[in-house]
Amino acid sequence: MFALAPFLSYVFVTTFTPGPNNIMAMSIAGRYGWKKTVRFTLGVLGGFSVVLLLCAYANLLLFRVIPRIQLAMNIVGAVYMGYLAYKTVTSDAHNHDDQTTGAQNNKQNSFWGGFALQFVNAKGILYGITIMANFIIPYFKSGISLVLFSVGLALVSLVATNSWAFFGSLFQRFLAKYERIFNVVMALLLMYCAVSLFLH
Repeated sequence: MFALAPFLSYVFVTTFTPGPNNIMAMSIAGRYGWKKTVRFTLGVLGGFSVVLLLCAYANLLLFRVIPRIQLAMNIVGAVYMGYLAYKTVTSDAHNHDDQTTGAQNNKQNSFWGGFALQFVNAKGILYGITIMANFIIPYFKSGISLVLFSVGLALVSLVATNSWAFFGSLFQRFLAKYERIFNVVMALLLMYCAVSLFLH
């Protein structure tokens, strides 16, 4: 049975916590204004849709070639989520600035800059592999399902990226004030997602 609650928890935690897309969007918005991030965020949408679709079909191929791979993928997914939980609870919001240095280059504030970023965004690629292998492929294998999930997840990422761009300064102040509480809650949600892989 499709595990909706863990699926939504994982999507929320992974897309709305700091990562290259969100940090870049926030940095660009801080330098050029929110409207100037539209091209970049649309590039993120396009590129991330492609990355998610590639992850979906790569996982589908593995499941067809190795039918017993589900347990192994669950273990890998749980370990990765545990790692993300650890990194989340030990992270410092004030140290994310070094990830935004690329935003100083205006060339990255473009559709193709956002599109290309997705193919070197390790967090996004690992997210795509994990969510497809553990939450989607075991239950949905048709081409149209994979396309819809890929575009849908990319749209959620678009909302998250635009939220970081639009409320960038607000998020920075919030994280600075409640950083430890926020990180612990996000880490607990990730651990819930990891444990849930073995409960359905």
